[in-house]
Amino acid sequence: QVQLVESGGGLVQAGGSLRLSCAASGITFSLNALGWYRQAPGNERELVAVITSGRNTNYASSVKGRFTISRDNAKNTVYLQMNSLKPEDTAVYYCAADKNGLRYWSLRPNYWGQGTQVTVSS
Repeated sequence: QVQLVESGGGLVQAGGSLRLSCAASGITFSLNALGWYRQAPGNERELVAVITSGRNTNYASSVKGRFTISRDNAKNTVYLQMNSLKPEDTAVYYCAADKNGLRYWSLRPNYWGQGTQVTVSS
C-alpha cells in the first residue's frame, strides 16, 4: 500500500519559515520524481517545486529563491523548506510522486499525499 504523509504545516507570520516533510512508503522512492503542489481556496492546484531522481530541482517563479526542495532517499522523505513566507503562500500543500524520475516539471503524479495546511498571517 502506497502512502505519502505530509507534516510540518502550521500558522506562521509573514517573513517566517516552515519546513514541510513528506514521508513515503510502498514505492521505490529513489526512482520517483517528487513534487510539492499547493491549492488555495478558490484556486486551482499549482505545482510549486520538483526534484528529480537525479536531484535536479525546478521551481515556480512565485517561490524561486524562497523555497528549497530536497530529498533524503535513505529516509524516503522529501522536504520543502519555505523561507520569507508571504500571506499569498497560504494554501494546502500536497506532495506527489511521479514514477518517471526524470520529469523535472509538469509531473504526472501516480501518488498523492493528503495535504498539510500552511497559513501565513500578515
